[in-house]
Amino acid sequence: MSQEEQPKRPQEPVTYGDVFEVSGELADKPIAPEDANMMQAAETRVFGHTQKGGAAAVMQSAATANKRGGFVHPGDTTDLAAERGVTVAQTDVPGARVTTEFVGGQVVGQYVEPRPVATAAAMEAEVVGLSLQSAITIGEALEATVQTAGNKPVDQSDAAAIQAAEVRACGTNVIAPGGIAASAQSAANHNATIDRDEDKIKLIDVLAGATGNLAADKAVTRQDAEGVVSAELRNNPNLSTHPGGVAASITAAARLNERADI
Repeated sequence: MSQEEQPKRPQEPVTYGDVFEVSGELADKPIAPEDANMMQAAETRVFGHTQKGGAAAVMQSAATANKRGGFVHPGDTTDLAAERGVTVAQTDVPGARVTTEFVGGQVVGQYVEPRPVATAAAMEAEVVGLSLQSAITIGEALEATVQTAGNKPVDQSDAAAIQAAEVRACGTNVIAPGGIAASAQSAANHNATIDRDEDKIKLIDVLAGATGNLAADKAVTRQDAEGVVSAELRNNPNLSTHPGGVAASITAAARLNERADI
């Protein structure tokens, strides 16, 4: 092989921000070999194997490239991964099981697995008290967001998505004073003035008990999901939705309602 044909060494490390929708300090960190190993171990514990095309596979490829470029060495671990952990968590929501993967407290992957109707009915009775004939409502989908992205600081895209959800749940364009949309907007405005994520208002602070804080509620439809997704996208500078966020939860609920035909 001639010199021109030799593979070129990467000029820059592959960072978390290059391959995942993460922010803050983690986004600038090169993906290290032990980070990938920890994610592989976590996926294996939960799924029994690593997910094809999942977070572990992406991290392993990135870590290999970073080792080849000399940016990291075998056995290296990112400080945030070591301090805050690399984990895979599963949460049951009506009609589905949501698996979310975290590095340093931020979401790097999510899988929604529909559950059979009989299993969903048993789970609903134990977890949220829904009857077999009950569709997932907008309020319930918002509450499910607490399980998948509750520690995410509220920003303008979240506030817009929550407002779109409340409007559709209540059937009115009037934003209720003290309602979840008003609280979300207030939180987003506050967070915009705060530097540290630790000091910001989180989604869990706004969406916990969402069903009881809505003036009215309704089953989630595809049209509701499209409206919420559009609102979140329009207000995100990256024109993307947050994994496990408001739009993702509403979309999952609409899809499950359609599959159950309720």
